[in-house]
Amino acid sequence: MFLHNFKYSLKTLFKNRMLIFWTFAFPIILGTFFNMAFSNIAESEKLKTIDIAIVANSDFQNNEIFKNAFEELSDKNSDNQLFVTKYVDEEEAKDLLENEKIVGFLKMEENTPKLVFQKNGISQTIFKYVTEEIVQTSSVVENISKEEIQKEVEKGNYTFNAEEIVKNVLDKVQNTEVEFENTANKNLNYMMIEFYTLIAMTCLYGGILGMTAINQVLPNMSNKGKRVAIAPTKKGVVVISSFLASYVVQLIGLALLFAYTIGVLKVDYGANTGLVVLLALVGSLTGLSVGVAVATVFKVGENAKTGIILAISMVGSFFSGMMGVTLKYVIDKNIPIINLINPANMITDGYYALYYYNTLDRYWFNIASLLVVCAVLLLLSFFSLRRQKYDSI
Repeated sequence: MFLHNFKYSLKTLFKNRMLIFWTFAFPIILGTFFNMAFSNIAESEKLKTIDIAIVANSDFQNNEIFKNAFEELSDKNSDNQLFVTKYVDEEEAKDLLENEKIVGFLKMEENTPKLVFQKNGISQTIFKYVTEEIVQTSSVVENISKEEIQKEVEKGNYTFNAEEIVKNVLDKVQNTEVEFENTANKNLNYMMIEFYTLIAMTCLYGGILGMTAINQVLPNMSNKGKRVAIAPTKKGVVVISSFLASYVVQLIGLALLFAYTIGVLKVDYGANTGLVVLLALVGSLTGLSVGVAVATVFKVGENAKTGIILAISMVGSFFSGMMGVTLKYVIDKNIPIINLINPANMITDGYYALYYYNTLDRYWFNIASLLVVCAVLLLLSFFSLRRQKYDSI
């Protein structure tokens, strides 16, 4: 009976044109629009170079470590260029800073860097952290003579990995209290935010599949449900097989979305593609459980239930950053409870964790949160089904 109902549910779901549109077609259409609308923005949101000055006194000229590092980080031909650097005397550096031509300047005093700023900001923070990174790196050669340092630099033993410096600096910036949206614009491709929320929305749209599958076994919603109600078959077997059938259809929709975004739109989900897919699989389970809960708890027609699920999906995606990461930041900062119970935010936040952090703690926390929400909704649905009684069907 389990296998029979599983096959029947699959056929029913695939024959429903509305379901096929929302599950397969709509995410691909929306992804295409995102790519058209935001591909140019993504280029403009890359880390911008920062205008700085360095006092080219004898202390700086004799410090090969600092000279080498800032030359690499100011290289116009490098993808990791952070700075546009002017080498000037101290008076000119002060004039440039006063006229806001630079964000700050560095002066070496007895091999100790001194930074001068007029105000605080993200650019000043990055300049400060870069300097700290170079100081950390240079500390390993403190006891070596200048002549030996020069020889090692010329041999290439003390060249700096500019990409590693940029990564370390942005990690530091992310962990400070600098406003999230400023960091996000420099560290996270804007278009990726939209695709993360698109995946989250697609997962929640799976709720329509879950709702439709459960409606098929409810006596007040379908003829099949009436037959199931009077049949000697265990209701749990029918419900589970219907749920699994809807999950299979949802996975096919996700597979199509990933194939299209990666193969056609050339979206790069990073080195952790497996974890990206895993989060989508768990998110889909939660989306289906939302649909099951709506189907069992709300005593309204199928169109009304569909509207409820679409509203949950769209509002959840909106709060999780689909219309701009700034709103997500505002919600997280002022009304955190909303996004703590928002499945769409749990999915996008899990993706941010993969992109930003060196550890997976926050990623696994979001996975666990989605599973908890899924379990709570399914338990709610179970007890709601048990309490349903009909005078006549």
